[in-house]
Amino acid sequence: MSTAPTLPLSPRAVPAPAQSGAEYRLSVPHDARVEVARGWLWLGMAALIGSGLFSILLVLSRTPGLNRLLPVADFFHVALVVHVDLSVLVWFMALAGMLWSLNCSARFMAWGRLALGLASAGTAAMALSAFTGGGEPIMANYIPVLTAPMFMAGLLLFAAGVGLLVLLSLINAPRLGPGFDGAGALRFGLNAAAVATAVALLAFGWSYAVLPSSLSGKAYYEILFWGGGHALQFTWTLLMLVAWLWLAGDCGARIPLSPRVTVLMFALALASVFITPYAYLAYDIASVEHRSLLTWAMRLGGGVAIVPIALAVVFSLANAPRAHAATRPLRAALLSSVALFAAGGLIGIFINGSNVRIPAHYHGCIVGVTLALMGLVYKLLPALGYRAPEGRLATTQPWLYAAGQLMHILGLVWSGGYGVQRKVAGAEQVLRTTSEIAGMGLMGLGGAIAIVGGLLFIVVVVRAVRASGIPALARAAPQ
Repeated sequence: MSTAPTLPLSPRAVPAPAQSGAEYRLSVPHDARVEVARGWLWLGMAALIGSGLFSILLVLSRTPGLNRLLPVADFFHVALVVHVDLSVLVWFMALAGMLWSLNCSARFMAWGRLALGLASAGTAAMALSAFTGGGEPIMANYIPVLTAPMFMAGLLLFAAGVGLLVLLSLINAPRLGPGFDGAGALRFGLNAAAVATAVALLAFGWSYAVLPSSLSGKAYYEILFWGGGHALQFTWTLLMLVAWLWLAGDCGARIPLSPRVTVLMFALALASVFITPYAYLAYDIASVEHRSLLTWAMRLGGGVAIVPIALAVVFSLANAPRAHAATRPLRAALLSSVALFAAGGLIGIFINGSNVRIPAHYHGCIVGVTLALMGLVYKLLPALGYRAPEGRLATTQPWLYAAGQLMHILGLVWSGGYGVQRKVAGAEQVLRTTSEIAGMGLMGLGGAIAIVGGLLFIVVVVRAVRASGIPALARAAPQ
């Protein structure tokens, strides 16, 4: 591990209260790793901005008259593909890149910049492909795609950047030793997330190598991304758990879980990831058994790790000192993240059939991860050389975003109880009763509020950066 001097993640961190429990905090380096971490942060921010623009285009594509001005006849599904990939795949992976860059040693940083460059070029190609025409939008689970050559080239470039990032993160992973404190447990969680991503990339390649040549269209891409997509859910879950503990520590909470127990929770989630290669060895990738085993592993492994850590975090916050101006945005992001992820998890228990309860479940879980990562961005801005977000807007933003998304998923649950089908829009939804219409109306209103909450996140971050007087991609100061 590099011996470069480190700075605390937040210069305004709350002193630890006099209560029992472990403290979970990390320090960040003050060298070239910060430069690379900033680059990943701004790739993630660019992805969020792009996904917001595509959400506006989604509305325009369904507006009579205006939709004829768009470059592709079926622009709704084209925009939906890019919107989903930017707001989930690129945003999550870019924030993972930021965290892994700060967690690893300072060796081979030139390769880290190359990984960032490849991922950025791939993201730009995927976004621009929506306007070039050609190809078919395919709403496959986990990674929807356009079959246009430009989109596929961009997706491969992005995957190459992620692969190089993961390789570098594993080679430069900090050596933790047999003893763990809170910081060591967090580093173990970040390392485990990198391993889960490596397994996901292996699964994508394995699926591509063995897929039957007779398959095409949605069936082909559904199977191609199924195994690796499940493994990626462990990456997002591990990053979220690290974020929960990290944010709680910065809010002055001491977690009633020892670092060794926390490491055990992370290890159980990681162990479930390795069911993925077993599923490939034991069953044909197109079989029901293969799909069911991967789904079972995701539910079991994720749940075992999430519940104890979530309960410990909520309990510790209830006994933590009262939040002051610097920590209110962090606490708001943390509590809203736990609430949304819990809502998504509870909805998943009651899924029956293929209706809009399914997107309600995964929207709750995905938004839970997103809010945790938003909180980490707020937390890390001072450590990256920017001003800490403050004020009522920074505290209101997570709650507004969470409230909108909660309305969104409750509307879906309501409508799902009446059998409204997923992945359809407009007249295809066949809304017959006032209750069905009301449920989808609640969903739409919540979605609009959530979009405002997402835009406010961008505003808060940009204001903090501008107030610091440091360019977004400024180079780290030499040591």
